[in-house]
Amino acid sequence: MAADIAEQPGVFARLLDGENSAAIAGIAAEVARRRPRSVMFVARGTSDHAALYGAYLTEIRLGLPVASASPSAITLYGARPDFTDTLVIGVSQSGGSPDLTGVLEAARETGGLTLAVTNNPESPLARAAELSIDVAAGHERAVAATKSYTAELLALLLLIEGVRAGDGRLPGDERAALDKLPQLAEDALADPAADALAQRYRFASRMVTTGRGYAYPTAREAALKLMETSYLPALAFSGADLLHGPLAMTDPDVPVLAVVGEGPGGRSMRDVVTRLAERRADVVTIGSEDVPGAAGRLAVPAVADERHSALLDILPLQKLALSLALARGEDPDAPRGLKKVTTTL
Repeated sequence: MAADIAEQPGVFARLLDGENSAAIAGIAAEVARRRPRSVMFVARGTSDHAALYGAYLTEIRLGLPVASASPSAITLYGARPDFTDTLVIGVSQSGGSPDLTGVLEAARETGGLTLAVTNNPESPLARAAELSIDVAAGHERAVAATKSYTAELLALLLLIEGVRAGDGRLPGDERAALDKLPQLAEDALADPAADALAQRYRFASRMVTTGRGYAYPTAREAALKLMETSYLPALAFSGADLLHGPLAMTDPDVPVLAVVGEGPGGRSMRDVVTRLAERRADVVTIGSEDVPGAAGRLAVPAVADERHSALLDILPLQKLALSLALARGEDPDAPRGLKKVTTTL
């Protein structure tokens, strides 16, 4: 897991290089030409969190309605919705889950434009889709996904911004900002704060993660990583949902990891941190600036646009999950009961 985490700056650079980015640009141009009127994502686990990031991008940047598929409606109950004028995007590290493949097959049969985003271009999911994007993360050693997740985020960002451009080509300022990602990721991974925080939370019995907007997928993925590697009950909430009831369970014994970046999502989270501080909750923020009311911070480099923050904010949280598992005497590379490819029908 440590090696996979460390490779992410290189994965960003590889996905941004001429051949890979050109391939995604070509697919983006084809999607733009087909002019879908809605988008549906289908994914499980970590890839579902990447899909949620893609959903925010799609609604905000493309102005298209987005839904999340319920695979069992198709694979267990035999439903055949009309997918005419719908772009159906399957996101999967392995591309090996039969239920995701079943959704893309049904969507293609009923008029949908299907696209697979996967780290295995020869997978059943990629073969079932009309279009396919290889996220080019390379072999992932650990069961808990890390570099394939951030590769999916970047691939979806390149895709959706390319669709927005119409011809798949990103504006110069957007491309220039993305070209800085590999170095920014190196900087984020160099910070040792996650290791110290792991010792602080070694005996925690549960955790809460929270964020809003583009940061909400990060909160959900962080919670999953903590559950997978440390077997620590971790509940993920949007900042808004946290205030609608779950706030009552927070207290000094429940650490809260709050993703507080730039932009509207980050600004709205500052009020959430204030409310948590009123309950004397142990709050650690993830972001580029200190936030009043927080007891600590996992620092990440500042970026000009919060769309890009999601690719960096998760990095210290992955390191925290790794370090916490080791501090608790667990093996983060081989979580009990889990396999790299999960087969669901």
